[in-house]
Amino acid sequence: MNPDLTRFCAALGFIGCALMAAPPANAQESSAAQANNPLANSTAMNFQNQYNQLTGSDDHANQFLLRYARPFKAFGGDWLMRATVPVNTFPDGAGSHNTGLGDVNIFAAYLLDTGNPALSFGIGPQITLPTATDDNLGSEKWSLGFANVLFNASSPTFQYGYLLTWQASVAGDDDRADVNVAAFQPFGFYQLGQGWYLRSAGVWTYDFETDNYAIPVGFGVGKVTKLDRAVMNAFIEPQWTVDHKGDGQPDWGVFAGINFQY
Repeated sequence: MNPDLTRFCAALGFIGCALMAAPPANAQESSAAQANNPLANSTAMNFQNQYNQLTGSDDHANQFLLRYARPFKAFGGDWLMRATVPVNTFPDGAGSHNTGLGDVNIFAAYLLDTGNPALSFGIGPQITLPTATDDNLGSEKWSLGFANVLFNASSPTFQYGYLLTWQASVAGDDDRADVNVAAFQPFGFYQLGQGWYLRSAGVWTYDFETDNYAIPVGFGVGKVTKLDRAVMNAFIEPQWTVDHKGDGQPDWGVFAGINFQY
């Protein structure tokens, strides 16, 4: 397997569109405006899928991402924990694909008091565990790093922010390529009314080991629906890579999901 694909998908495993639903608001417009806050003080369960057609070949890769997020208190402050369990389908280099469990990621973000309830800012550590069921589906490395996220919901019409992460391998199989990758996810959401919104949340990646990178840009649509016991956020976002270096990067893709907040 192309090591660039391994590291790119490792980045997607913990950052790739990490957005989750926010708590229900009194008004439908407020609920929709907050529905993509990645630092929401609420429990969330997300079912997401990232499909990518790859550069340098006619091949593809896919990640189904099961995500669970829960707020907690520690060290005198508020935190948000999120765990990501990926199911990967990657090319095996012999004209076929392998499917199985990928590398599990967990991060905890400390929520800083910005003085503005509409402005969320968090930063904290993250760890990626070598849990892949096949060598082809993960890095075979233990990696440590950080995540930093900002979400600005000052406007009920347009919300924006970013998610910045970095991780590097600290232990694992010496025969496998080291992990040292950063990812930057600028995101924006434009509310159309009645729960509908437009979205863009492509994940830009940079590999410090190879200097390879990818800059995908997305444009999609979503719908926020208030259920009896949850807020449901369903979306689909086609993405196109406007610049890249190295084979095994995403050429184009589709990110879709259904997020539930309780």
